[in-house]
Amino acid sequence: MSTTQSERLRELLEPLVSSQGLDLEEIAVDSVGRKRVLRVVVDSDTGADLDQIADVSRALSAKLDETDAMGEGEYTLEVGTPGAERLLKEHRHYVRAIDRLVKFQLAEGGELVARILTVDDEGLDLEVPGVKGRKATTRRLAFPDIDRARVQVEFGRKDKKDEKEEEA
Repeated sequence: MSTTQSERLRELLEPLVSSQGLDLEEIAVDSVGRKRVLRVVVDSDTGADLDQIADVSRALSAKLDETDAMGEGEYTLEVGTPGAERLLKEHRHYVRAIDRLVKFQLAEGGELVARILTVDDEGLDLEVPGVKGRKATTRRLAFPDIDRARVQVEFGRKDKKDEKEEEA
């Protein structure tokens, strides 16, 4: 997708997504055989439920139908949320990932897997899991020190909500 088409689609669709209380995270147009697929990724601080996805999908579809933003020819509109192992690019992505395990590619080289404890304008406070029975440690990581960050999927970890229910 050309940059100008991407920018044009973003300018067209972002106000509609925002009006639904969501953030427009990503737009991509892919060719699948002779058909095209417009993928729109949305999210919010509280996540997006199926009703919100359906509402924004209808609004985007109607707006695209009344413009020529996608040009001639058929296309399929797919609206969804970021995947479980999402990349963290914006400040709000890090805030949404508080208490999640994240794999960081460090600007100086190397990688670090740690849980995000807090986020501020300068960086992150992390909990680095202990190895071989050692206690977890805390570490401060400034945003310029991060080359890339991706949320990790955890199986079998109890959610804080689950722990509170067990205590009751």
